[in-house]
Amino acid sequence: MALIISSLLAISPESPSAAESGHDTFSKVEFEKRVRDYLLANPEVILEALQALEARRMAEEQSDGARMIAQNSAALFQSPDSPVAGNVTGNVTIVEFFDYNCPYCRSVAQTLNRVIESDGYIRVVFKEFPILGPNSVFAARVALAANAQGRYADFHDRLMSLKGQADEASVFRAASELGLDLKKLEADMKDPLIDAEIRRNEVLAKSLRINGTPAFVIGNEVVRGAADLDTIMTLVQRARNKR
Repeated sequence: MALIISSLLAISPESPSAAESGHDTFSKVEFEKRVRDYLLANPEVILEALQALEARRMAEEQSDGARMIAQNSAALFQSPDSPVAGNVTGNVTIVEFFDYNCPYCRSVAQTLNRVIESDGYIRVVFKEFPILGPNSVFAARVALAANAQGRYADFHDRLMSLKGQADEASVFRAASELGLDLKKLEADMKDPLIDAEIRRNEVLAKSLRINGTPAFVIGNEVVRGAADLDTIMTLVQRARNKR
């Protein structure tokens, strides 16, 4: 509302063009009073203006997001270092940025599994994006190391089902329960390629204006936050139709 009022008040009531045209002019005080009286008498105008402003902002953000997705298409959808689940040759890809210690990521993980189960042509690319501290970074490294044993999906699901913090103890306990080779896991998680993958994901997230988790890229759209099943399926269908 302040933005709308300030924009209106920025219009000079005593501009030369108005004076030259012969129209009546009035003082700035009177102009401000007229604006104020009008808005008080017609408050719905403020709501309409705010809605129009928000719609324009969202359209600009979506357009910018689509452009950045196109510019980073290979890194988003085809990186050989990013684990993949679902149908690896599916016709629609969902890219997820997540953190194992993010409660919203844990809740949406079940939704994502339902999407994969209900649609046999969904491909999911996982982007480890550990933003919630050292424990999250540790969990991300171990998860990517599990990929070297061909167990990323199982390990990912196990970490997403943890009740408490994903820290060193709980992460290795989960690995042990799944029967992973712990010595190999410890060695593989030190591979410089793993840190490089995490850094690339951070750069990608920044370019897409993703600063929280979870976040999704579906088609040419970015979804920030824990999207529900209907939202994800709608975006999947929209992306499929565009193909």
